[in-house]
Amino acid sequence: MTDLIEKRTVDRGSLPLTAPSLPRLAPILAAVVSWGLAALVGLLAGWGLVAVVIVGWILFLLALPTWSRVVEGGRRSTDRLVTAIVWSTFGVAMVPLVSVIFEVVSKGHGVLSVEFLTYSMRGVLGEGGGIYHAIMGSLIITLWSTLISVPIGVLAAIYLVEYGKNNRLARMITFLVDVMTGIPSIVAGLFAVALFTLIFGPGVRFGIGGAVALSVLMIPIVVRATEEMLKLVPDELREASYALGVSKWRTIVKVVLPTAIGGIVTGVTLAIARVTGETAPLLIIVGYTASLNLNPFEGRMATLPVFIFSQVTQGGRYDAENQARAWGAALVLITFVMALNILARVVGKIFSPKTGR
Repeated sequence: MTDLIEKRTVDRGSLPLTAPSLPRLAPILAAVVSWGLAALVGLLAGWGLVAVVIVGWILFLLALPTWSRVVEGGRRSTDRLVTAIVWSTFGVAMVPLVSVIFEVVSKGHGVLSVEFLTYSMRGVLGEGGGIYHAIMGSLIITLWSTLISVPIGVLAAIYLVEYGKNNRLARMITFLVDVMTGIPSIVAGLFAVALFTLIFGPGVRFGIGGAVALSVLMIPIVVRATEEMLKLVPDELREASYALGVSKWRTIVKVVLPTAIGGIVTGVTLAIARVTGETAPLLIIVGYTASLNLNPFEGRMATLPVFIFSQVTQGGRYDAENQARAWGAALVLITFVMALNILARVVGKIFSPKTGR
């Protein structure tokens, strides 16, 4: 019996404590060998760059899992294969984003200047001019659309979550919000044109009409974002407030909304970023002007998306200057949208509920 126990102890002690594994640089080595081989074959066969990249990717997906299976076993090999596919799809998804940013920055940075940001296009033929009138028009119309959309969207979400749980009207509103989320932007522009044509007559063009059109696109996003944030508020907070004798509306104002304010502000900011680059509804109801107009209730207004459209489609002898101004305005517009997205993340982090002891 003693000999058997000693034999088992020796057998267990002889087992390795760590399993064999590939070196840390194994994915890099496999990638270098795969794409090097693909480049060599492509050079001999006369392939293009896209073909070399695709063949190298296929070789990499075959080489790394095979090497891992030989050294580490089947489970680790499958894990490396899935990891390689995930990173590859991430790289493919980043290609259009990086290419668009590179294209806009490379072609738009040259035209940026103080004059470009502080002058309008009034009386400009050829070189010169700027986008000040378009920047101010975009800011004014976006501000008015936000003032229209946020109260309606937040109050609608409060009704859906706090008052109308599973009743017929709430289900109907939810269905209509889902439908509005997917409508094309040009339909919102047509709605604004039809509405203001009935009120003011045909041919009406002013900034407040664009704000109404953009609010049609913003309201579903605000409703959905606010609704999801309100649903995340624990029911225990509401019940504790009710137990203290606090009324329902005060509970919503003092407990529910402050708890969800971070997500609500983030959703509103993302909704603003979503509609900032819309062109079709503004082109239909607001139109375009080369002069500065700060009154959204009278006359046409310029906006950055419509300015870009007008510069690209405008004919004549100054096509090069028009293209340069269009790229510069596109760079300013993308910068504004990216700033709004960053602001949404920062605000969401600042106002998110703090946890701790």
